[in-house]
Amino acid sequence: MTRLLKRFRYQLAIFFSVIGPGFITAMVDNDAGGILTYSQAGAKYGYLPLWTLLPITILLIVTQEMSSRMGAVTEKGLSDLIREEFGLRTTFVVMALLVLANLTNVIANFAGIATSLEIFGLSRYISVPIGAAIVWLLVVKGTYNSVEKIFLFACIVYVAYIASGVLVQPDWKQAAINSVTPTLIFSGGYISMLIGMVGTSVAPWMQFYLQAAVVEKGVTAKEYKQSRIEVIVGCIAMSIIAFFIIVACAGAYAGRPQDIQTAADAAQGLRPFGQWAAPLFAAGLFNASLFAACILPLSTSYSVCEGLGFESGVNKNFREAPIFYWLFTSLIVIGAGTVLIPDFQLVKVILASQVINGILLPIILIFMILLVNKPKLMHEWVNSMAQNVVGWVAVAVMVGLTMALVAISIQDMMRT
Repeated sequence: MTRLLKRFRYQLAIFFSVIGPGFITAMVDNDAGGILTYSQAGAKYGYLPLWTLLPITILLIVTQEMSSRMGAVTEKGLSDLIREEFGLRTTFVVMALLVLANLTNVIANFAGIATSLEIFGLSRYISVPIGAAIVWLLVVKGTYNSVEKIFLFACIVYVAYIASGVLVQPDWKQAAINSVTPTLIFSGGYISMLIGMVGTSVAPWMQFYLQAAVVEKGVTAKEYKQSRIEVIVGCIAMSIIAFFIIVACAGAYAGRPQDIQTAADAAQGLRPFGQWAAPLFAAGLFNASLFAACILPLSTSYSVCEGLGFESGVNKNFREAPIFYWLFTSLIVIGAGTVLIPDFQLVKVILASQVINGILLPIILIFMILLVNKPKLMHEWVNSMAQNVVGWVAVAVMVGLTMALVAISIQDMMRT
């Protein structure tokens, strides 16, 4: 009994020593783009989109587990492995696509900062520069451990969406039915929404960030079992929050579906809180946006510097990793600056950025699956057949959805 207790304490200690990368990566998934995409799905299509969350959760667990495992076993980041195995030219193309996609996400999260604080009447010309300064100082002046602790604390705010989903008194029977009954509507709007939901839930940047964070935290194959548990817990927590955001908005807009045009529209999902609905939504959106505005430029900087062979990491200073910090700074400046353009459509850009994620995802997944199946890299840690099946099916589905969206878009253009 004493030996069993000691082993349990040892395993628990290892779990808490590795917690951070997987949980943070999954929770940041519920950023400005995630919150507004799920809000839009619930407000416009009711409970219908809930069926996507089960396959999305499975895909998220499989991809995040692959990233974590590759980082622990190879002790190298994803972009580093792509360069070594596929060459610098291929890496440059992938990094260019990733920077483009991530820049749209950075813009989306600064748009989330602006949108959230406009509920309180604070102009974006004040909130966005201050938010950008906070993001820059937090990462540039902090260490990996200090930044990680702040990010873990920020995850608590998401509980407001779970409470709202319960208090709005939705149709739980309908929610349960739609959670297990796939429903397809062949329209550009619905397919775009599906791509956006996958893109915001299993975003390409997540795979690069998680693997880099696992390496920087020093998680090795020895501690990998506990790291895998942390990844799975984070993925499930993300999906639970997404479920309640959809349910809250579906219940709030029951019988009168509409497009989410402003943060005030999305705040209806927190209607049970009465006069506190808008402030709570604003606080959640601001928290999620600021949270992700740190992670996304950081993820991009990690990926590009690893892929092209430059020094990187928040444990290094500006002099030791100048390219890393200049790229991080540039993404913040461009992202924040774009949002300050007059008449910039905040919510539309946030939603569009998630569709871009969904279109890029299959490309990243192909590289991940090829890498994680190389015995010379992974030894006995290569993918199982089930993991490969999930990965390749996801690639096929995302390519199919993207082609369907393009076909419908062309058809609509020809009609007009």
